[in-house]
Amino acid sequence: MIAMESIQSTLKKWMREKEGFQESFARIRKEVTEDPEIKEFLKLHPELTQSDIDRNLIRLYEYKTQSKQCDKCGSFGSCVNMLKGYSPILRVAENEIYISYEKCHLHIQDEQMKEQQRLVQSLYMPKEILEASIDNFDTQITRTEAIRESVAFCKEAKKSIPPKGVYFSGPFGVGKTYFLGAIANRLKELHVSSLLIYMPEFVREIKTAIKDDTINEKIQLFKETDVLMLDDIGAESQSAWFRDEILGSILQYRMMENLPVFFTSNYTMEQLQDRLSITNRGGVEKVKAGRIIERIKQVSKEVPISGKNRRDE
Repeated sequence: MIAMESIQSTLKKWMREKEGFQESFARIRKEVTEDPEIKEFLKLHPELTQSDIDRNLIRLYEYKTQSKQCDKCGSFGSCVNMLKGYSPILRVAENEIYISYEKCHLHIQDEQMKEQQRLVQSLYMPKEILEASIDNFDTQITRTEAIRESVAFCKEAKKSIPPKGVYFSGPFGVGKTYFLGAIANRLKELHVSSLLIYMPEFVREIKTAIKDDTINEKIQLFKETDVLMLDDIGAESQSAWFRDEILGSILQYRMMENLPVFFTSNYTMEQLQDRLSITNRGGVEKVKAGRIIERIKQVSKEVPISGKNRRDE
């Protein structure tokens, strides 16, 4: 008796669940088949029978609940789809419905943004410089030539990278480094890579590279990047070895390969020659310093910047 009651109880429970399942199935089928996009899809495939549709209902339901080309997502990071950053596409093969996924708009934009960020490599540059824009240049008369040369370089870079950059010379705080950041950001929009480095840190970077045996790799990076930018040249305390074997080697390579270099300095080129002729041991080597200056002239054009010290504002 107990066994019979147990079987009947199990059967009644199964029937209730089966009825609930059937109701849910009917409700989901109604939701799915009334979805505008799915209705349009089914209209394009009249070969699909009701049996085919019922058999593939779970796939159609999956498609219905997903965001299509970011219509339910505010950003790539808040994507609601099963495959983050991918939008579903319905297709039919031998009366079976399948879902494939392609990158959505926000995913593509995110990749493009990361690629652009990768194009501007920076060593020890402040955030405000990395966010600089040519559109925000201060257009006072003392900066006209610097602005004109910067815009002209970027304009020419749309076709091919010019062989000469700019040597921005001027007193402390007039915005020379900002020009580098602004040019680098405009270049990344053109998919041109640039490398910005603060010269005193460049010297320390090379010293570290000697210790960890990565010096050749580091030097090659500085040699081959599309556009090299050296900030505050002349501010660093350097050895004759660094001047001749590192800086000289990089500039020689870029000169031979017609690759531009941008500089900023508190010194004019003439003053920089005097600065470079004095080694950290107190020696004076004017001829060797002169060779460096000649290479600088081959890869850049000197443009002075003057004005008030913006760091005092």
